Amino acid sequence: EIASCLVGSEMCIRDSSLTSRILSVLLIFCIGTCLFTICYHMFNQKYETETAIISSADESASFKGVYIRNEEIVEYGGTGTVSYCVSDGGKLGKGSAIAEIYADERQIDIKQQISDLNAELSILEKIQNPGTLESAQPANIAGLIDEQYKNIINSRESRNLDELASQKNEFLILMSTYQLITDSNVDFSERINAINSEISELKSSEAVPLDTIIADHSSYFVSYADGYEDELTKDNLSRLTPELINEVKDSGPIDDKKVIGKLINGYEWYVAGVIDNRKKNFSIDDMVKLKFQSTSDTADGIIYDIRETKNSSESIIIIRCDELTYDLVQHRTERVDMISGEYEGIKVPRKAIRFQDGKGVYVKLGERISFKKIDVIYEGGDYVLSSLNAGDGYLSLYDDIVVEGVDANGN
Repeated sequence: EIASCLVGSEMCIRDSSLTSRILSVLLIFCIGTCLFTICYHMFNQKYETETAIISSADESASFKGVYIRNEEIVEYGGTGTVSYCVSDGGKLGKGSAIAEIYADERQIDIKQQISDLNAELSILEKIQNPGTLESAQPANIAGLIDEQYKNIINSRESRNLDELASQKNEFLILMSTYQLITDSNVDFSERINAINSEISELKSSEAVPLDTIIADHSSYFVSYADGYEDELTKDNLSRLTPELINEVKDSGPIDDKKVIGKLINGYEWYVAGVIDNRKKNFSIDDMVKLKFQSTSDTADGIIYDIRETKNSSESIIIIRCDELTYDLVQHRTERVDMISGEYEGIKVPRKAIRFQDGKGVYVKLGERISFKKIDVIYEGGDYVLSSLNAGDGYLSLYDDIVVEGVDANGN
C-alpha cells in the first residue's frame, strides 16, 4: 500500500508539472501576441495628426485700384501767390473760400505764423484755466499722461497722422498742467502776453487778398490736377477695360500754372480694378471694406458692378464709396485690398478631408480612430474652416485630426 501511494504521488507531481508548463507556454504566447500587436501599431500604423484649433479668415481680393471721380478743374488766370483755405480732401459748401490770392509769399508766411501762434495760445489758455487747475490731481494727471503717451505710440505705428497731431497737443497740455500743480514757480502768463503781442504786430502787417476763389457748389477739394479728370468719370465707367485700368499711372500733378486744384462733385466716388472672380466670391451689392497701401484709413463700400471680360480669369470690379480723406485724394491708383466677409472656425487641412456619410475627417481618440463630420463655413487654398458649434458628431476644438495614415475607409 505504501508503494502504491508513492507511485500515485509521483504521477500527481508529474501531472502538475505538465500543467504548469502548458500554462507557462500559453502565458508566453499571450505576452508575445500583445507585444506584437503593440509593435505593429507603433511601427506599421503611424498616424500623423494635427490639433483642431480656432483660426480666422476673410474673403478678400487684392488688386490695382484706380480712383474714379467726377472732377472739375479750378483755374486762376491772374498773377500772385495762392493761399489755400481748405486742405486736400476737405469739404466745401456753396460759397466757401477755396483759396486767396496775395501779391507775394510774405503774406502767406504772416498768415501761417498767426495760425501757429493762435494754436499755441489756445493750448496755454487751456492749461492756465483756473477751473482746470482746481480739479486736477497729480496722481490722476500722471495716469492720463501715461495713457496719452501709449495713444501717441499707437497712432504713430498705425500712421494715423490726424489722431497723432491732436494727441500730441493733449499730451502737451497734460504735461504742462502737471508741471503747474507740482511747481508753484511755473507760470505761463508771461508767454501768453508775449504771444498776444506777436499776433497784434503780425496782424498790423496783414494785407487784404488780391482775389478770393469761391466754390459755386458743395464738393470735396484737391489742390492739384493729374490729367485724368475728363477720362476717369462716372459716365465712362461702362467703357473701362482691363487694358485701360493697367495703363493708368499715379503720375502726380500736371505742370500748369493756371491750375489751382479741382473740385470733386458730390460725395460719391469709385475705385475700379481687375480681379479673378471665377469662384463667384463677390457679387453686385455686396458690402465690402477697403484697405489701402498709402494709409491706415479704411473705407466702407458697396460693389457697384462686376463685368466679365474675354479672359475668364479677369473680371472688372467697381466699388462705390462716399468717404474721402486727405490720403485718399493724394493718388490716382494704388494697391487696394477688398474684404467682403470675415470668418472664424476650426481649421481643417484639405488633405485630411474624407467622404463617409458626408464630408468629414478622422480623429484619433487614444488608440481608436473615429469619423467626425465638418460643417464648412469657409474654403481657403489648402484648408477649410468648420463651424465652431456644429453639434454632436461634428469636429470639436482640440480634436486630433488624422492627416496621414488612414484611407478613405478609415483603415
